[in-house]
Order: sequence, then C-alpha cells, then structure tokens
Amino acid sequence: MLRRNFMAFAGAATLLFGSGQVVSQEMPAPFDKAADVNIALVRYLSTGDFFQAYLSGVENQAAALGVNLRIFDSRQDAALQADMVDQAIALGVDGIVIQHGLTESMQEAAQRAVDAGIKVVAFDVNVENEAIPQIEQSDYQLGKLALDQALEDNGNDFTAGYVYVPGIAPLDRRHVAWEEVKAANPDITEAAQFGTLDNPIANSVANQARAVLQANPTINVVFAPYDEFAKGVKIAVDEAGLTDDIDIYSADVSTADISAMREPGSAWVATVATNPAVVGEVSVRALALMLAGEDPGASVIVPPTLITQSFLNEQDIKNMEDLGAKMPQFQHADVAVADWMPLPAR
Repeated sequence: MLRRNFMAFAGAATLLFGSGQVVSQEMPAPFDKAADVNIALVRYLSTGDFFQAYLSGVENQAAALGVNLRIFDSRQDAALQADMVDQAIALGVDGIVIQHGLTESMQEAAQRAVDAGIKVVAFDVNVENEAIPQIEQSDYQLGKLALDQALEDNGNDFTAGYVYVPGIAPLDRRHVAWEEVKAANPDITEAAQFGTLDNPIANSVANQARAVLQANPTINVVFAPYDEFAKGVKIAVDEAGLTDDIDIYSADVSTADISAMREPGSAWVATVATNPAVVGEVSVRALALMLAGEDPGASVIVPPTLITQSFLNEQDIKNMEDLGAKMPQFQHADVAVADWMPLPAR
C-alpha cells in the first residue's frame, strides 16, 4: 500500500533512500530497522542558498540514520503546503519536518498529522501546537546581534530602511528585536519599511529598494534580516552608487553571501547566522529523538554567530568551508543529539 500511495503522489514528492548502512543493534526502535522508517520534509520556502544548504543537512542526517526521506516543495504556495502534509499523512510516513510556512495554513494540517499518530517537528513556522517541537535559529538573537553591530558601527542616531514581510515566524521574531532597538534608541528613524517574498526574492526586493532609496536619500543603514533581502538591497545600492553611504545588516549566510560581502567597497558589512546545513541536521535529529520515544524539548535552538565583513577579509574566508574552519561552532551544533545517534560525516 505504501508503494502504491507513493507512486500516486510521485509528481509532488521525491524519494531519497537511506545510506544503506548497517545499523547497530544498539539503535533503539524504530532505528534498529531504519530501512523501514519513512520521514517527509514539507517545504514552504526553497529559493536561495540558505534553503539549499538546509536541504543538504536534512538529506545528510537522514542518510546517516539510514531512513527514507521524501521531499515535498510547495514553492511558497500555502494551500499546496497544507495539501502536501495531507499527502505525507496518506503515504503513512512516520515523521514530518515542516519547514517554514504560515501559521494559518499549517496549524490545522500539522494537527491532522499529530492526530494520525505521526511525529512532527516545525522549523521556523509556529504551528501553535504543544505536541510539536519548534526548531529555531534563535531568530530574536539573529536580529539582536545584527542590530547591536549596527549600533556599534553607526551609533544610535541613524536613518534606516527596514526589509520585513510579516507572518513568517523567523522574520516576526527578528522584528521583535528591531522594535526593541527602536524603542530604546529614539533617535533612530525608520524612513521606510518594504519587502516581498515574490520569486526571485532578491530581484523583487531590489526593485522595491531602488524606489525606496531614491525617495529617501537620507537612509544610511538598512536592516535586511534575511540574506535574500540583503542581496536585493545590495543590488539597488550598487546600482545607485551608494556603497560608501549605506551599511547593510542581515541574517543568514552562504558562500554567495560571503562573496558579496567581500566585494571591494561592499555595503553589506555584517550578518548573523547559523550554518543552515547544521539546522537541517538538527531538524532531523529532533524528529529522530521523538520517533525513538525521547523528548527533544518544546524549543530546539541552534545558537547564531556574528559574521562581519572585516572578519571575512582578515581571515581570507571565501566559502562556507573556510568559515567552518575559522568558526568551529559553525560546523556542528551539539543540539538534539544522543549517544546512539549516528551523525553525518564531516
């Protein structure tokens, strides 16, 4: 039946088999028969380097465990994402990772999975369900650390542009930090707020930023707490010849981001990030703990790190591998681990 159900949904899901490794007899059920364990990743956002790295982490940890992984990609279609959760339920999967999405569309779908006896974890989407652990990058700290750097670089009297799309859990958490910093520093002026998740995100944000910068020539700081937002703002700043006049502060990082931050005269001066591949691994490990009857906790937090343009230049960091070598905490997070659990090879 599982095989027939999978074939019925083959157009919406991709099947990735586990690594085929011999699982130790010390592995707890159901991982003593890992080849029979099926999990699903149901995605809302997938555009950009961050999400590709996150996916690689999910794939690598699933392979290390020897389980079967099915990937559902709704491409920012909220209704389709909810339908894909139902597809995963119909397939009879043992566990589901919900990656991003909207609370209003995912809350009921996630509850249907729980009602079906399926273990569920949610990354960066609040499904308002006590039975579902939340995987987080400590998004408030991501925003706060970036803004602390903005204050250190620019003082507490500057004119800001702010890129924000409400209703997305990680952006909403980062927004709390922005509101707190503004309240504590009344001389900060928010000249404009803009943002979109229309694909391609960076180009869509660049189109908005061009108009914003032209209409608000006093902006000297842009808080863009998502790297695709920062890429878009940088495009507009470069085109306007304002690289010496504006500093961009962001969240998340990738090899492409590192390259952009290290361009001569780049306005993108700092970002705060976790390794998205590590976050993907942690998402699967938290789900694995639940499947083994263990409790990963209601909130599973991967701590972030401040990454400045000056650090990248001083250490001659060219890619994520270099970053991991210079920042060991970037290579692995000792989060949601157990003695019995195999980890991806490094």
